[in-house]
Order: sequence, then C-alpha cells, then structure tokens
Amino acid sequence: MKMLINVPERVIADALRGMAAAHPELAVDVENRVIVRRDAPVADKVALVSGGGSGHEPLHGGFVGPGMLDAACPGEIFTSPVPDQMIRAAAAVDSGQGVLFIVKNYTGDVLNFDMAAEMAEDEGVRVAKVLVQDDVAVTDSLFTAGRRGTGATLFVEKLAGALAEEGAPLERVAAMARQVADSSRSFGVALSACTTPAKGSPTFDLPPGELELGIGIHGEPGRERRPMMTSGEIADAAVDAVLEDLKPDGPVLALVNGMGATPLIELYGFCAEVQRVLGERRVPVARTLVGNYVTSLDMAGASVTLCRADEEMLRLWDAPVRTPGLRWGV
Repeated sequence: MKMLINVPERVIADALRGMAAAHPELAVDVENRVIVRRDAPVADKVALVSGGGSGHEPLHGGFVGPGMLDAACPGEIFTSPVPDQMIRAAAAVDSGQGVLFIVKNYTGDVLNFDMAAEMAEDEGVRVAKVLVQDDVAVTDSLFTAGRRGTGATLFVEKLAGALAEEGAPLERVAAMARQVADSSRSFGVALSACTTPAKGSPTFDLPPGELELGIGIHGEPGRERRPMMTSGEIADAAVDAVLEDLKPDGPVLALVNGMGATPLIELYGFCAEVQRVLGERRVPVARTLVGNYVTSLDMAGASVTLCRADEEMLRLWDAPVRTPGLRWGV
C-alpha cells in the first residue's frame, strides 16, 4: 500500500508535529502526546478531556478548543493512550472546577481512564467520567464488553463542551454528557477494509462486491456481510437498526459520518437517503452534520448516529465552537 508517511514508527509523532504547525492555538506536546487548548486552564471552567487510539481523526485532537475539549490524549494507532498521558492532560487543564473524562467503551480505554481518574484524584483533581457506548450493531466485540463507542462521542464532546464553556459545575456537565450518551445510537457500514501503517495491508478481507453491515471503527466484524447495496438500501438498513433501539419520540440530531475514504459527494447522497428514511419513519430531524469526523484510517464506508434532542441540547449544539475539526458561530 502507498502511504504518505516516513516510517510507521513515527506516524503519530509526525502527525502531532504537523498539527502543532497548522494550529498554533493548540499546545501540542509531541513527546508526551498531549494536545491542550493554549489558553488552558480556563478560569472557573470545568475541563473536558478525552482520547483514544489514533487513526480516527479528527477525533479526538481535532476537537480540542473553545466549545469542546480542553485536552486530548492520542494513543498508538487503534490503541488506548496510557494513564500518564491522561494525568498530564488533567493537570494541564484543571482550573479547580474539576475534569470530565469522556471515554469510548473499549476495554483499554476504560481501564486506563479509570486508573488515571484514581491517580488524578489522589493528586487533588476532581474527576467525573462518562462512558460512550452507542453502537447498536453488536453487544460485545473483540475490543469491548458491551457496546462500542463510536459517533456519539462527537455529540457528547460538543454538548457537554458547550455547557462547560458557559460555566456550569462539574455535576451538571457530567449529567449532560451522560444524557447525550444515553440518548444516542449509531450504526456503521464498511465498503472496504482499512490499512494500518504498521501492517501496510488491509486489516481484514472484504471481497469485491461485498460490504460489511455494522462494522466497528477498528475494523471489527459487524452483523453480517451482504452483496453490495445501493445507498438507499444501506440507509434503510442503518437507520432502521438505530431506530429499533433508540425509539425517538421527538426531534433528533443526525450525524452522517464518513469512515475516512468516502468522498463528500457520496456522503451527501447518503445523507439524502438517511433523511428520506427518517421522513418515512416520521422522525423529525432538528440538525444534520455530514463529513468525516470519527474515521477509521482509509476505510471506505459511513456511519449514522442519531441523538434524541430536547431544547437545551439543541441550544448547546448551536453554541459557538472553535476547533480544528468543528467550527461555527465564531
């Protein structure tokens, strides 16, 4: 496979150096692998810290900035960051109002963030945690006990981040994060496998003319393989899988997310089909976001995330945000 890299061992460090050059509003510690908004700690503000394996960009480092995260910890490709990174991040952003850890439900992430929370609290930092487990495709996977954390992570970081920016206390910010996580469900589809720099070849075999329904963001197996389907047929399958579990009784936020290699022209076409299905199911869509936000390296495919949204959640969604990966209202 051809990749725009030097050597696999330096992929993360090289990417962080480039991020630092492109975004001087961030403080990027390449050696210790911590990305922090440069004005941190922000006085009288709850700080949000997240992280996870690299390869899902712009998640999480691309969501550091006013209105979302205060810091992010990138691990190796598809590998959890270590507790030392999380402790450094928490210490760098804590203003005395506490820190919220936002954790995707993968075994390594859960264990390491739990350990970091205990160690940070021993050092006098108040920590709350929220677990994101929104993928309805499978209950358990190669990486998880329970459901995988995927696209809903963006909703949690955005809405909780907006509330923290308003000066809300830790308990209220954590409660909002849990409400968003509990109100969100996702389903993903792969049209091709992804390729890790270390391996240099596809992580799984997906024959020509087939797709995987319910794929995970690390290339974990989904519910089933089928012959290639049209965009409309994929939307029917994905949206129905989400609605069967979510059962919304009002408006939703909708994320049509690319897995990394799917161009926007296809994602917008897929979005049109997702909107069609939601309209046929009489689910009102309050806001829609389309693009590559929670990716899997160079995987072709898409995911659909829906979140039941009340008026406060819509207000927080519309609030200003200024990060490398998400920006509006400023």
